[in-house]
Amino acid sequence: MSTDPVAYRLPPKEDRARDSTYWHQAAASVPWNVRCFINGRYRASSSREVLEHINPASERSLYVGCCGSPDDVAAAVQVARSRFNDGCWSELPPVKRAEILTRLADLIVRNKESIALLDSLEIGKPIQAALYDAENSAPTLLRSCAGFADKVFGLSAPMSSGALAFNYYEPRGVVGAITPWNFPILNAIYKIGPALAAGNTVVLKPSELSPSSALKLAELALEAGVPDGVFNVVPGLGSTVGAALALHPDVSFLSFTGSTATGRRLMEMSGRSNGKPLLLECGGKSPQVVFEDVESVDAVADAVVQSLVFNQGQVCSAYTRLVVQQKIKDKLLAAIVERASNHKPADPLNDATTFGPLASPAQRDRVKRYVDQGIAAGAVPVLKGRIQESGGCFVSPTVFDRVTPSMSIVQEEIFGPVLCVQTFRTEEEAIDIANGTDFGLVAAIWTRTTGRGRRVAQAIRAGYVTVRSGGVEDSGSGCVLGHEPRKASGFGTEAGLRGLESYSTLKVVHFIGR
Repeated sequence: MSTDPVAYRLPPKEDRARDSTYWHQAAASVPWNVRCFINGRYRASSSREVLEHINPASERSLYVGCCGSPDDVAAAVQVARSRFNDGCWSELPPVKRAEILTRLADLIVRNKESIALLDSLEIGKPIQAALYDAENSAPTLLRSCAGFADKVFGLSAPMSSGALAFNYYEPRGVVGAITPWNFPILNAIYKIGPALAAGNTVVLKPSELSPSSALKLAELALEAGVPDGVFNVVPGLGSTVGAALALHPDVSFLSFTGSTATGRRLMEMSGRSNGKPLLLECGGKSPQVVFEDVESVDAVADAVVQSLVFNQGQVCSAYTRLVVQQKIKDKLLAAIVERASNHKPADPLNDATTFGPLASPAQRDRVKRYVDQGIAAGAVPVLKGRIQESGGCFVSPTVFDRVTPSMSIVQEEIFGPVLCVQTFRTEEEAIDIANGTDFGLVAAIWTRTTGRGRRVAQAIRAGYVTVRSGGVEDSGSGCVLGHEPRKASGFGTEAGLRGLESYSTLKVVHFIGR
């Protein structure tokens, strides 16, 4: 998922519908209902195991919920296969599917407050950011998918007078979808939007950290007109529910967003079952390459810090490596440190908070380990963020200078507000550094030289490259123009028209004779 790090802006105070008192009162009365949603209704899991969910802002218990089982997955897949075979959704005219999905987008907006509150409580997302996802990002993406539903065209081939051949796209069947926790409602739409628009049925496993908004989405899908059993949700762990989806022989296609290591395990499981194809968006360690001819060092510093703190740094496409030309490095680094030091994590239910806690104690501990590793390896923390060790998963930004290419903080995805600064002298060196990890998700280039921007963008091995001279980043085209990750960041496209093609299979029909 490519998420615009500057899309979310805190609205003016007079435009905010609620304040922190309202949100805290609403949080106290949330009716948690984390169970399996199969064939249009909630049902208890066959497993006796449960999961206790912790509020990362306080490290207190939120609720105890369902821990799904392979039997739950089998039941959901059976229902999804039956609904696919009976044609209630797959044989619906694409324009009709589009109408229903557009209604679902409207319902998401109508229920934005309840969806945002669920995501904010479960993963610590600032409430205004969660509202932005529910009111803007998720419904916009879903409407885009709906708009492509009737535009997936095949081709015809010139033949002899007695023959005709053409191809067209058909839905794949039952799609198994596995989503991460960092953008819960948006991640769910990234999977179900193109899958449903293409005519498939879906079994979704949301992250065990953030299942509630996906379950709410399943309820709303029924209200919008999606038939029972077309969209099912099985909460639980990746080691049980996720593995069961990958291993199930009646799942036709598996779509996963998450870590590279997990993606590779899912490939193995899929190969052992029915050899199902996969779409994988895995990790990132994305570079932001800054040349000395940049128009404004302040504009670059603003963008670097915005990417660093956006969603608390828990973004697969975050620019966590600053690759800057030596001549302007000191000036840019000073501006970055000044700005980053002003970002202090706070209560996510406070109306003015833009930087909340990390999603879990485990994620906080992961970031702390990497910060400690960086210091031990000799990197210089020109800004060392405070890490709160109890009572909340609050982590302030850290900026490392004098990092070397072999350090773990440069090579591995940290998924937190940690920036590594690398320097270069020549264009060729910048390209080598930018390509110097196993990942290839996104990249950004800052230069006023058009030819250089074109050369470097072509040379960087990433699926989405932005060339900037200044101004505000605009990734609105991401809903229209799909892209494919490179290297360890995965493969396959799920946005735009190409995304619907990924969730479809291509058939040729050949007529011979009169």
